Amino acid sequence: MGERGQDGCPPGHMRTTLAPEMGGCRVLGQVLGGWRRGPRVHVAPETAGFGTKARHQLQPRGSSKWFRPVGNQPFPGLLRPQSLSREELVDVLKVAVVDQKGPLVTLNKPQGLPVTGKPGELTLLSVLPELSQSLGLGEKELQVVRASGKETSGLVLLSSCPQTASRLQKFFTHSQRAGRPTATYCAVTDGIPATSEGKIRAALKLEHMDGVNLVVPVKSPSRKDILEGVKKTISHFRVVATSSGCALVQLQPLTVFPSQLPVHMVLELCPVLGDHTYSARVGTVLGQRFLLPAESTKPRRQVLDEALLRRLRLTPSQAAQLPLHLHLHRLHLPGTRPQDAPIELLAPLPSYFSRTLQCLGLHYQ
Repeated sequence: MGERGQDGCPPGHMRTTLAPEMGGCRVLGQVLGGWRRGPRVHVAPETAGFGTKARHQLQPRGSSKWFRPVGNQPFPGLLRPQSLSREELVDVLKVAVVDQKGPLVTLNKPQGLPVTGKPGELTLLSVLPELSQSLGLGEKELQVVRASGKETSGLVLLSSCPQTASRLQKFFTHSQRAGRPTATYCAVTDGIPATSEGKIRAALKLEHMDGVNLVVPVKSPSRKDILEGVKKTISHFRVVATSSGCALVQLQPLTVFPSQLPVHMVLELCPVLGDHTYSARVGTVLGQRFLLPAESTKPRRQVLDEALLRRLRLTPSQAAQLPLHLHLHRLHLPGTRPQDAPIELLAPLPSYFSRTLQCLGLHYQ
């Protein structure tokens, strides 16, 4: 075996990874598709919303055919991973790589791709051996360090070095215990939160209802509830822009629980656009919104009012296929040494997300 450094990786492995160049696509003053250290560089924002300008620059490898918008598609760039073959999915993920340095690979996961699943299902995890080979990693197979859920688009952090993966996972765990957010999501909501910034606190549990596991809020959980799997969850939110009765919101989860962010926004009476699971829990009477009982409200396709459909230029049948507008946009990682500045990873928004921002007149300031 060759010599290994203090982190357990071969010489140059970790050291080259966490000392990257400042490269990638610049979108609204942020460096996308690469690592970044130090202070922000501010430039004038693009009126089309952040993430729009980077589409053709994001693809340093492979073919761009999977992400190219066609005509006036209602959801440009949206993939249907379930319709792809195994080889096609590997090609898609190779194109989606936004940075590869040392053992770390960062990609911009398409919405609808599950990270894990049942045996035989096509998932991110199931094609990691082929993706590792395709990226020239040889026998060093990638493993997932951090990833967004199936219906969420955005950053996925992979590592071919188990010691690096373990180090980063410990960092995420310690940050969570200390209440320090490491992930920032972007969401478009149907409705505008009552306050421009705040924290959402809710006790949540998973409950098997009608053959599926759904997240249900629990009021005033007892000690017994906590022991039986109820978890107290917290998310920080900040409203970035509002228009047409909708909002562009930044979300930072301070805890980890399935579907935490969509459920939290429902509790704010502002479901995420494209939430076809929990949005039915928000009812409206005479223009006033209220929460319906979670236990007795079955999931259904999100219903949008006619004015919003016109702004989005969607028919009701197209709106029923609206993808979840929740994107893992930013991750913070530790520097190589304690005195080093943190590293920031960013991923541009999907094309359909940027189209929605344009249609609604939501601009990132």
